[in-house]
Amino acid sequence: MSGFAMGESVESSSRGRTRGYLDSLAVVKQGAEARVYRGQFLGRAAVVKERFPKTYRHPALDEKLTHRRTAQEVRSILRCRKAGISAPVVYFVDYVSNCIYLEDIEQSTTVRDYIMSTQQTEKADGKLSDLAEKIGQLLARMHDEDVIHGDLTTSNMLLRSPFDELNLVMIDFGLSFISALPEDKGVDLYVLEKAFLSTHPNTENIFKALLKSYTSTSKKSGPVIKKLDEVRLRGRKRSMVG
Repeated sequence: MSGFAMGESVESSSRGRTRGYLDSLAVVKQGAEARVYRGQFLGRAAVVKERFPKTYRHPALDEKLTHRRTAQEVRSILRCRKAGISAPVVYFVDYVSNCIYLEDIEQSTTVRDYIMSTQQTEKADGKLSDLAEKIGQLLARMHDEDVIHGDLTTSNMLLRSPFDELNLVMIDFGLSFISALPEDKGVDLYVLEKAFLSTHPNTENIFKALLKSYTSTSKKSGPVIKKLDEVRLRGRKRSMVG
């Protein structure tokens, strides 16, 4: 058997083993780009993110793009963790099947659910102001490390138990990339603002507190906030034009 054929055989065998393992896990989320599974990996609670092939793309191009996206996601998570920004531990990366094996943040809740439940309580304003300050600090540190999340929503932030300690964890870096450009960071904040205000009505003051915290924490906030204002203006113009 030639070296090329042997390599193909080993790769096919690896894909088969991974497929068998994934089929034994519970699917918790299905998106356009990936499936997310929950189960055990080497005795630890884990989440497995599988980027599956896109049949509408040429196989060689699809493999190249999928591999690149997987690598970018892992790089962003590791960069955050190295800087002390809370994100899931990366247990293992399978570049043959484009799977990332991650820590399962057990007994957690999404920031989305926390905000919705807190809004029903008497001390909502104080608790949500504290949360906004924590989120602003976290995003400032992330952007100062030049990590662009790409899909900032309150569903992609978790709170570890006990929730009132506001121990935040950033998740789902599937659209993330590394960039020092204020434009990219401004767009990141704009995406969060649109998602935040559409998901959580009547929280404009909470988001303002978040941006205030971001501005006071980030060493590079000036140009970023300026770009955020420019992106907002472009967004309003598009809405007026339709």
